[in-house]
Amino acid sequence: MFKTLVSRFKVVALMAVLILGILGLTPGAAKADTVEVLMGSKKGSLVFEPATVTIKAGDTIKWVNNIAYPHNVVFDKVPGNDKTLASELSHKGLLNAPKQTYEKTFDVPAGEYTYYCTPHRGAGMVGKIVVEG
Repeated sequence: MFKTLVSRFKVVALMAVLILGILGLTPGAAKADTVEVLMGSKKGSLVFEPATVTIKAGDTIKWVNNIAYPHNVVFDKVPGNDKTLASELSHKGLLNAPKQTYEKTFDVPAGEYTYYCTPHRGAGMVGKIVVEG
């Protein structure tokens, strides 16, 4: 009797694991997000829109050349003042075409990351990414 009960429990437990797996409810199955940031606002301002984005580690930012190009994405402040990390995140080359994009996945430590557009920094084209731990 006890062996039969244990066998039934094992079958039920296995079925539960299989069903949860099929439904995508397994632990650690969190999906990474992609967040879009416009380079130049819809109204024509020289800004990143939105100026501040909050993401989780592993998420991707997709910058889209919107208006008043050329634009680029240069990181100047990162956690620990890691110049190598700032350089790896940056796209110093200019995006010249409409709707041209630059994407970067943030597999980085939690913290604040600030960046700017080299040609339009003086006009206030700066942004911030907050990576949550």
